Amino acid sequence: MKKLLLSGLLLGFGVMSMMAQSGTKSPYSQYGLGVLSDQSQGFNRAMGGVFQGFRSGNQVNMQNPASYSAVDSLSMIFDLGVSGTLTNFKEGDAKVNAKTANFEYATALFRVLPKFGVSIGIVPYSNIGYSYSTTQKIGTSTTTSTFSFDGEGGLHQAYLGLGFEVFKGLSLGANISYFWGSMERNIIVASSDAYVKTLAKQYGADISSYKLDFGAQYQHKIGKNDLLTVGATFGLGHKLNADPYLLVTNTDTQTGVVALAGDSIQNGLSIPMTIGAGVAYTLNKKLTVGVDYQLQRWSKESYPVVDETNNKFQLSDNYFKDMHKLAIGADWVPSAMSRRFLSRVHYRIGASYTTPYLKIKGQDGPKEMTVSAGFGIPLVNAWNNRSVLNVSFQWTNMSAKNLVTENQFRVTIGLTFNERWFAKWKVD
Repeated sequence: MKKLLLSGLLLGFGVMSMMAQSGTKSPYSQYGLGVLSDQSQGFNRAMGGVFQGFRSGNQVNMQNPASYSAVDSLSMIFDLGVSGTLTNFKEGDAKVNAKTANFEYATALFRVLPKFGVSIGIVPYSNIGYSYSTTQKIGTSTTTSTFSFDGEGGLHQAYLGLGFEVFKGLSLGANISYFWGSMERNIIVASSDAYVKTLAKQYGADISSYKLDFGAQYQHKIGKNDLLTVGATFGLGHKLNADPYLLVTNTDTQTGVVALAGDSIQNGLSIPMTIGAGVAYTLNKKLTVGVDYQLQRWSKESYPVVDETNNKFQLSDNYFKDMHKLAIGADWVPSAMSRRFLSRVHYRIGASYTTPYLKIKGQDGPKEMTVSAGFGIPLVNAWNNRSVLNVSFQWTNMSAKNLVTENQFRVTIGLTFNERWFAKWKVD
């Protein structure tokens, strides 16, 4: 019980770390629910994020909860990850660089019954964090207006997951998550003319809801050393029980008079249904190759916007579009049981392509292309040879026609503690 309480405290510290940082400075985070997280972890981030068919008793694959049934009876696994990102933003001839650091995830996995695993953890769902401004002249006069845009927030999920083997080869699982967060976006219009009013608009929402995700995996042995695993996942789409609001403030800079106006939309935010499938093939216990496809049905969801025709704050059915993601990745370990250190290292590579999930001013938002590589470095001491230091490198390009282009370079460090907490010591 003390060890389980310790795991809860570690995950609690992770929650506070994630809430303290936005994790992005992208101007694209001002739209929709923000920049969506891929939720990959140390073992698969370097592999393009493939997860559907990956199951191992030494790693936590929270994206497909059916994998939890693979954990053995002696293990208590913790997986913690942090990242640092360098991003180049380009629009026309203008270029800007930005640095961010973020707590990525904290997960744990252990077995409670034969072929029955339990996982707990916290992961980000989306991030909002941006700040920029632009100045324009009003007609032919010398008066200018400065438009300032800033926002912060994001959505997170803390989950409890169960995975069990129904019969030999087939496993099912589910994650039940507490889904929460906040969004705040501000637009301020200030004029160089002291007699002109200053206009401020604040958009926001506080979210407290749930999230349900289900998974299945079927593993079949081919020959003596090869394995074929097919995986599938389903995420339930639903309303988030949040009332997004708009607050408009007009300030007369000469008299100091402030005029307020506001509006809100009851239960105006939602997350989409998500379905996905994939396959992983392990050759001779050395090389594992996986391919995944995922669909998020955003086109079925509405989003609150100000209608330019009637200046009314209302839901729009033409804000989102379906998001498709295709990923491929590989993991190679020369010889997991070798005495040579480099032969026990896992070498990983991957790539993914994601279509936009939102529209910006009537056109498609940014598509995303990522290539990645990394290592799984075994940590060996007198009592433990199963813990792993996972290092991944990602290059991501986000671009949309006539909009900002982002090139990101991200380094993620993940530490998987694989401890034999439940082993019984024998004394001679």
